Amino acid sequence: MVSTAVIRPPLQRQRAAVLGGVSTGLALHLGWDVPRTRLVLALSVLAGGAGILFYAWLWALVPLEADADDAQPVTRSAPVAVILVAIAAAATVVVLATSTADSVIGWLLAVLALCGAAVAWTLGFDRTDPVRSRRHGLRIRLIAVGLLLLAGSVALLSRPTALAAVVAVAMLVGAVAVVVAPFIVQLWTDLLAQRAARVRELQRAEIAAHLHDSVLQTLALIQNRADPASEVARIARAQERELRDWLFAGDAPAVDDLAAELQTLAAGIELDYAVRIDVVSTGSFITGHPSVVAAAREAMVNAAKHAGGTVSVYIESSAEAVDVFVRDRGVGFDLDALPGDRLGVKESIIGRMERAGGSATIRSLGPGTEVHLHWELS
Repeated sequence: MVSTAVIRPPLQRQRAAVLGGVSTGLALHLGWDVPRTRLVLALSVLAGGAGILFYAWLWALVPLEADADDAQPVTRSAPVAVILVAIAAAATVVVLATSTADSVIGWLLAVLALCGAAVAWTLGFDRTDPVRSRRHGLRIRLIAVGLLLLAGSVALLSRPTALAAVVAVAMLVGAVAVVVAPFIVQLWTDLLAQRAARVRELQRAEIAAHLHDSVLQTLALIQNRADPASEVARIARAQERELRDWLFAGDAPAVDDLAAELQTLAAGIELDYAVRIDVVSTGSFITGHPSVVAAAREAMVNAAKHAGGTVSVYIESSAEAVDVFVRDRGVGFDLDALPGDRLGVKESIIGRMERAGGSATIRSLGPGTEVHLHWELS
């Protein structure tokens, strides 16, 4: 006899909820329909309020449904703050009608509790709900302040007893607290965010220090001991660059200059060819011109393809001009001896720089070649 066990989905609250997402999550877990689950929870409230406690217990302990990046906010369709402040307004009307009765103290406390709950809901839940705007919370707080001031003033003027005076003063203090509460909550949230950022930064610094003292030094040693054109050196350079980019991703400048652009291009070329490209820059900060960047890339690719080994890129910039030198240690070549159909160097480097208003010269150094790109900033 084969027994088939029913596999239930995990118990978790839904992010698209009416109130807390408990009923929908419980219905999916038990295999019930949602209206039936809500009816059972509503009827259980009659059992001495057990349903309220059970709902609150599930709300506090059951996790939210899994999300890809855990960034999807929780949306609630029930206007809880509006309902609470509406009930508080009705209780305020009762206070105005029975300001001299003995039961007015209970109504005053009800107004205070309902207004406090409405403001707490806007600060705790509606503030992160994309369905609710910032004006929604502001309106709720303004209405709550008005109800507290009105009810407290009426009780203080119409019923001059010690208990009524204490409750009325408490309501006036509550009105002040409603005004100040958003600033306190925002300050507390900012402090927690700053503390979390400091902790993350400290952890990243510790990881970076550990990896620098172990893995990065090992990769650098491999590059120094191996032939720059070998596959081992190429893989070690790629892994070192990947690791540094991951460790120091937040330290990159917001705007890349010419040197940063050429370093990025050099990293990509090193992945395609067995070559090591060293980029050195001196002078002032300058944003790379597209033609200069494209010509420098073509020069680096040619050096990596035909010479290999180590290629040096030197950038010298000033307020008037920028010069880029790309040097390799290959066998060199004669530009005039190139066939007429070989337009790579003539068009991609020399022609491109001339069309941009600059110049490009190529010198054979015997063992090696130097490409000099010059561009006037004016």
